[in-house]
Amino acid sequence: MKIFITGASGYIGGSVAAALLAAGHRVSGLARSDDVAVALAKSGMTPVRGALDDAEVLAKAACDADVTINAANAGHRAAVEAMLAALAGTGKTFLHTGGSSIVGTRARGELVADVFDEETPFTPTPQRAPRVEIDNLVRRAARDGVRSMVIAPSLIYGCGRGLHAHSIQVPWLIQVAKKFGVAKHIGSGENRWANIHIDDLTTLYVLAIEKAPASAFYFAENGENSMRDACQAISRMLGQGGRTQSMTIEEAAAEWGEGPANDTMGSNSRVRAKRSRAELNWQPKARSLIEEIERGCYAE
Repeated sequence: MKIFITGASGYIGGSVAAALLAAGHRVSGLARSDDVAVALAKSGMTPVRGALDDAEVLAKAACDADVTINAANAGHRAAVEAMLAALAGTGKTFLHTGGSSIVGTRARGELVADVFDEETPFTPTPQRAPRVEIDNLVRRAARDGVRSMVIAPSLIYGCGRGLHAHSIQVPWLIQVAKKFGVAKHIGSGENRWANIHIDDLTTLYVLAIEKAPASAFYFAENGENSMRDACQAISRMLGQGGRTQSMTIEEAAAEWGEGPANDTMGSNSRVRAKRSRAELNWQPKARSLIEEIERGCYAE
């Protein structure tokens, strides 16, 4: 198949692209610069020069492909609208990458008990409501003749297979631990995030392309850990004896920014990928987050 990917130079999109290329598909990727275009070409993709604001470029690339994967920016509504409009009535596949932070709560590092699967109703925070609206927009496109679907990954870890080797959260925690000589979490660090290895996530994308029904929504997770768990593992990996320290949300914001501190590093996002397991027979197999930190790519 011909597959067009936005975010093909990124962590998720690049890893998905590598898996699809290995399976024999022809993959094109959006390139925002000449340097990125050259890098994509070297990796085996056909570069499509443009950006998420280039509606005509996106529309043409989507129409030229059998499958379009949006893995660039979950909050860029105009890009999604441009591609869905171009695909209306074609029956072609459009897979949008969302995120499990849509169920997140600003908890300042403390535990929230709520756990969500794909069918659990929830009310998003004002910060996450626009993301939910985009997810719903994608799913409604099935009424207009698009085989549209959403995958919402939880915290992603592991070594990527594309141009960018790492995600954000775990490297951020490692950087802070190196900077201060001790691993740090917000508040008690008992806030919990579901998580998923990048290799298991790419497998889910391939299965969804092959088998998912129109309007499907899937969380992607294989267990959960508290931020304190992750920090303790980082501390052991760095030879800091497993020690951790608490920091305030303001101190965290100074390191990562106000939004990421509140909505990611200090929040809870506890989801269960029931539908993807039952409907697609998805079976995650990669090592756990703690194992990857202590004995995997982060230790290496």
